[in-house]
Amino acid sequence: MDSLEQTGKDLERLEQQLKILLEQTRKLREENHSLLSRQESLVAERASLVAKNEEARSKVEAMIHRLRALEQS
Repeated sequence: MDSLEQTGKDLERLEQQLKILLEQTRKLREENHSLLSRQESLVAERASLVAKNEEARSKVEAMIHRLRALEQS
């Protein structure tokens, strides 16, 4: 095998490796996009749950105050 043939095979191997790397990069970008979307969704859901939890806590505290006021009456 002469050096020209070896160079050709080396170039083909590099081309295949580059194609594999490009495909992996594309897949990782898609996965990253998907994960970022999911994170945004979860952050919004968490904010909603925190707000509902705070509202429930306030209502329970108000009921406790009313019950204490009734006991003292």
